[in-house]
Amino acid sequence: MYLSLVSTDMNIELIREYCLSKPRVTESFPFNDTALVFKVYGKMFALLDLSEDSRGITLKCDPELALELREQYPEVTPAYHFNKRHWNTIIIDNPVARNLICKWIDDSYQLVVDGLTRKQRTKQEEEGQEQY
Repeated sequence: MYLSLVSTDMNIELIREYCLSKPRVTESFPFNDTALVFKVYGKMFALLDLSEDSRGITLKCDPELALELREQYPEVTPAYHFNKRHWNTIIIDNPVARNLICKWIDDSYQLVVDGLTRKQRTKQEEEGQEQY
């Protein structure tokens, strides 16, 4: 599901809505009041920075693709306070096509889900996904 393939306008609320539209996603502020974290099955796949000085979204990424994206897009940088091999931050104050951000969110979400064992997914479904 992509919000739009044409518009380049992407803001915090649209990103939040898109993340929450994915199955079994929760949101919370586990670190501080400006770092909105999105989890699937209790595992983080996105962090939305709400601070005024550096709005962006941090997403999990395949290590090889992470490097390619950083080379291709100046808005994509290694994620601060994360494993830089696996996480990128996309600065959303710069124009980045909405479909690209949505695709990167989808990829991050799927990487986390694919990394879970069947047992972990079953346990989360039985217990509910509220793990913080």
